[in-house]
Amino acid sequence: MNVLLAQPRGFCAGVARAIEIAERALETHGAPVYVYHEIVHNGHVVGDLASRGAIFVDDIAEIPEGSLTIFSAHGVANAVVEQAARRRLQVIDATCPLVTKVHVQAERYSQRGHVIVVIGHAGHEEVEGTRGSVSGPVHVVGTVEDIAALPMPPGTPVAYVTQTTLSLDDTRVLIEALERRYPDIVGPGLEDICYATQNRQRAVRQMARQVDLVIVVGARNSSNANRLQEVSADHGVPARLVEHAGEIEDVWLAEVRNVGVTAGASTPEILVTGVCERLRELGAGSIRELPGLAETTRFRLPEILRRAG
Repeated sequence: MNVLLAQPRGFCAGVARAIEIAERALETHGAPVYVYHEIVHNGHVVGDLASRGAIFVDDIAEIPEGSLTIFSAHGVANAVVEQAARRRLQVIDATCPLVTKVHVQAERYSQRGHVIVVIGHAGHEEVEGTRGSVSGPVHVVGTVEDIAALPMPPGTPVAYVTQTTLSLDDTRVLIEALERRYPDIVGPGLEDICYATQNRQRAVRQMARQVDLVIVVGARNSSNANRLQEVSADHGVPARLVEHAGEIEDVWLAEVRNVGVTAGASTPEILVTGVCERLRELGAGSIRELPGLAETTRFRLPEILRRAG
């Protein structure tokens, strides 16, 4: 059995920045540092930071007044920012800059009089943050049926933005459905889907031509990891999503000659290494990284941490 590693895979610039923000905050200010929601969607990362003194909460009210607080990479609603200010929290914003761009874009459309449609998964932290960044009416759609059920009549000025971690193919279908219902709709096309999401999906498409099974390493609540599993399946190759090597079952590998491995944008490489070691135990002979795009994007840290550094 041969193992092929997708390239690129694993951490994107937004995730790397958010984790570095949390690590530097702990080093500079000491524990505890409070984090609103999981800093990124990966249990290994969250557990590591928790062991160093990060405290993760899902309600701003749980944070003692005046405490150092980090907003996760997924972004937050305006109401959360206001609540944090009322509690005099010292906030460091780890929102991915590409998510912030979507917030600004959505509010700009809203200020121009458009009803906003967010294409994404209702309830996901990023989508809730985007929804809460818009001052006017906003709707979330994730299916063609959701679009058909939108209450705005044709002729309403409508604009859309998208979650950054969606499937390119699925999003294209939803945009086309919106354009059929609202011919004058405006929006960014597929540009809101972040570069890292697009690159990892393309790498899986290419890898799917060469393998019998794809293993995606990532958290089950990670949108981009789930999309990688779907992309592989859509291209005719079964895929398994695992959070760590211990979840791999040898029965999956029966009659598999070539297995592909990739990782979601919030997955540390150490978990990929563990999966490769497990595959060696189960009979893998060679492990080879496929050629692919080398990502060089880096995002600057917040000024407060640059000064501290």
